[in-house]
Amino acid sequence: MAPGAPVLLLPPLLLGLLLLPLPGLPPRAAGCPAACRCYSATVECGALRLRVVPLGIPPGTQTLFLQDNNIARLEPSALAPLAALRHLYLHNNSLRALESGAFRAQPRLLELALTGNRLRGLRGGAFAGLAQLRVLYLAGNQLAQLLDFTFLHLPRLQELHLQENSIELLEDQALAGLSSLALLDLSRNQLGTISREALQPLASLQVLRLTENPWRCDCALHWLGAWIKEGGQRLFSTRDRKITCAEPPRLALQSLLEVSGSSLICIPPSVHVEPLELTANLGEDLRVACQASGYPQPLVTWRKVPQPREGRPQAQAQLEGRAPALGGQAAPDTGSGMLFLTNITLAHAGKYECEAANAGGAARVPFRLMVNASRQPPPGPPPRPAGRAPRDEAGSMAFRALGLATQTAIAAAIALLALTALLLAAMICRRRRRRKKAGAPPGEGALFVNDYSDGPCTFAQLEELRDERGHEMFVIDRSKPLFAEGPAEAPAARGGSEGPPPALRLPSRVAYEIHC
Repeated sequence: MAPGAPVLLLPPLLLGLLLLPLPGLPPRAAGCPAACRCYSATVECGALRLRVVPLGIPPGTQTLFLQDNNIARLEPSALAPLAALRHLYLHNNSLRALESGAFRAQPRLLELALTGNRLRGLRGGAFAGLAQLRVLYLAGNQLAQLLDFTFLHLPRLQELHLQENSIELLEDQALAGLSSLALLDLSRNQLGTISREALQPLASLQVLRLTENPWRCDCALHWLGAWIKEGGQRLFSTRDRKITCAEPPRLALQSLLEVSGSSLICIPPSVHVEPLELTANLGEDLRVACQASGYPQPLVTWRKVPQPREGRPQAQAQLEGRAPALGGQAAPDTGSGMLFLTNITLAHAGKYECEAANAGGAARVPFRLMVNASRQPPPGPPPRPAGRAPRDEAGSMAFRALGLATQTAIAAAIALLALTALLLAAMICRRRRRRKKAGAPPGEGALFVNDYSDGPCTFAQLEELRDERGHEMFVIDRSKPLFAEGPAEAPAARGGSEGPPPALRLPSRVAYEIHC
């Protein structure tokens, strides 16, 4: 403040009025979490990069915004104090799973938004306790299948949004308990078919969306076209009636409502198992293939036929890559099923059955397994009977699961490669032998080396030579002395005196080695 400036003094009453919040700006609650905004019964914590539900949310909160964060898991303890919650928005987070009873402490919840997360599956008790829920958003996740009784605890649910997932399987009882549902959105998924039983629990349904799915227009979908034409049109808007066929190829891109019922056909399955009867030794492993064909692709199951007498342990039969099936329970697989028995015991003996089923019907083929109790398997790899997998055979389980013709073709290709390698090796050896027999031309390959085995040499013993091709070289001549003799001086030059002159110098015997 500049010196001499007037000072404005406000009365205490006017100062108190200025400190009150302006209309339209919500006051910050005393118990509001950091960085969140709290007003009335609403808490906004969106787009704050949160990884967990923040602590300190007022217990009386009725609307909670947690969208656009990085929350990957819902801790039950985090939502436990919020019993008055009515609206919960968790869309655009990173949730991968919902624990059973995750919302059990919110019995008054009316709206739950889980759109845009990473949910891949829904457990049966994920929505337990939400008896008052009216709207559930599950769009934009990674759901692949809806199992039976997934929404059993939502009797008053009115809207279920499941669009933009990857749902390809909707079990018959997946929507059981949704008697109040008025809107069901299954558009933009991977559904190929849907059964009449799946929609039967929806007694209050008013809007149904099934567009943008790869529908397989066969006999299993005949009911849907007839139902829409008879009375189900009221559930579809003009845009939602465009249910387009993706297969078979002859009906691709055609509307289901425009395809005649006689064109929606199925081919009943046929099953082939070979051999139909097999004897195995104790401790061995066994693999039997069940090949099925038909349209649509049949569902293949192996099961062991229960024995009439009780008290005998059941065998463990399983399909490769799937959970074991005990007793009369079935382990499903599509296309070709594989019966895989490990460490065979007497309990594995008995009658088995391979069943293939599709919308056109079902077919079964029996298979009998007998166990030789008097013979133990040898320590080495046993001989391979038809349909039996050796224990230590080279190759993976996937190779042994191939058909006999495929295995034969692979073995022939490997043998051909080995034969080609042997022929190449033989040709190389043959060429080398021919070169050795022919020999090198004269003068080629001659190498003059002084290894000093007969003593050193000097320049006096070197002799320059040139061969026929003009190559120059130095050759050692051992017949020459190590040192060249100098010319003799006349004694008269020394004064004619007798005896050796006093200043006579003899050449010093110094050897010079030549290194090449």
